[in-house]
Amino acid sequence: MKEMTGLPQAFCERMKKLLKEEYTAFVSCYEQERYYGLRYNPFKDSAKTFIEKMPFDLSKISWAKEGYYYQALQQPGKHVLHEIGSYYIQEPSAMAVVEILDPQPGERILDLCAAPGGKTTQIAGRMNASGILVSNEIIHERAKILSQNVERMGISNCVVCSESPERMAVLFPAFFDRILVDAPCSGEGMFRKDETARQEWSLSQVQMCADRQRGILEEAARMLKPGGVLVYSTCTFAPEENEGTISAFIHAHDDFIIEETPCDSAFLHGQPEWIPDPAVGIEYTMRLWPHKLKGEGHYIARLRRKGQPVELTGQEEEKARFKGKKKGREKNRRERDDDRKLREAAEVFLTEELGIAPAWMESHRGTIMRFAQQLYLVPEEMIPMAGMKILRPGLCLLADKKNRFEPAHALALSLGEEDTERVRELTKEEAECYIHGESVSCKEEKGWILLTYSGYPVGFGKASGGQMKNHYPKGLRINR
Repeated sequence: MKEMTGLPQAFCERMKKLLKEEYTAFVSCYEQERYYGLRYNPFKDSAKTFIEKMPFDLSKISWAKEGYYYQALQQPGKHVLHEIGSYYIQEPSAMAVVEILDPQPGERILDLCAAPGGKTTQIAGRMNASGILVSNEIIHERAKILSQNVERMGISNCVVCSESPERMAVLFPAFFDRILVDAPCSGEGMFRKDETARQEWSLSQVQMCADRQRGILEEAARMLKPGGVLVYSTCTFAPEENEGTISAFIHAHDDFIIEETPCDSAFLHGQPEWIPDPAVGIEYTMRLWPHKLKGEGHYIARLRRKGQPVELTGQEEEKARFKGKKKGREKNRRERDDDRKLREAAEVFLTEELGIAPAWMESHRGTIMRFAQQLYLVPEEMIPMAGMKILRPGLCLLADKKNRFEPAHALALSLGEEDTERVRELTKEEAECYIHGESVSCKEEKGWILLTYSGYPVGFGKASGGQMKNHYPKGLRINR
């Protein structure tokens, strides 16, 4: 038997015991329309100009710097502006997690359970293309979607991989300044928007998720520097997966504390009375309730590892990064010379054929490397990648066609109009034609041109004979 809301009976019985007199207000929200959100892309716009350009009715989300509510009927996910990465559609409450993480430019940051990419792209927006963001998703097919979203949003300093948490901990011991664990969970907070989550839910699934979450946190802890921040989040209400998981972790790790963090007034405290043996500070964790705010259910805990970060010397850092990578250290001189020549040729193409400004080259530092017949700009602080399951080792710059280069779509999406002298603004109709795979007319232009719409990059085209040859990736084209 199920309640009139379609919620599982065992779930409702548990929530009645926990919420008591608030249960009626809680369960009634499941009969109401949910809220919809999007985040503007700070790589491509400011809040002011974003609002001026948008053809949608938007209202501010109080707890998310880049976040806005939109009306579902307007369907911004089907607009050309979505396809070219001017915004990311994301559930409003989910945006709170990165606010609590508070990423900073120049840091080393890990998103350990990152697909489909909402929190990764939000983190990247705060890093301003500085430092390194490693985004991991153990399920390969989901990691592909993550990689596509990283590209669409024009992110240049993100490495996307598909490893287990255990393997990641071996590769990146005490490496990161901040780690986000948006843990796989029973999904109770998404019942209003996801019928599958309701159908698959069970009490045994809750316990299975709690056990798995504790294992993931153990591996995450191994990758965090002393003094670093670890944020744990779920989209469930189950105390076993929230206060229970965090308390068990804190009891097992006396070098971690729960931090009290300023947050939106709509957020409520964690509930120590809902679990046995709560950890000190569990009341500082946060719960987001759908009957208390305009969003779905979430839980967030911010932890800090005690101690001061240990700064390695350049030589010590090099030894640590290349430990066990003898083959990489012994690369022969001919290979090194070939790599150097390839990098030099790529830099010439970027500046002379694409007209990319020196300021962009200077602000996007890294190592140009060949990866699967393409040249990538790999973040300077990335460890050697031999043996890793890498989907995206950084920013894809160019396709290596043996005797020539072609610019990558990812490179186009990472640029702004000010970053190259070779720009052509498209009309809305032309932009829609282009993402459908059609050519557009051009005048006297020749060679590679960055095509833009409303100031946002759409992709590269190659002008010749009055036509702009379409180079929008076939896998991304939308059928009319």
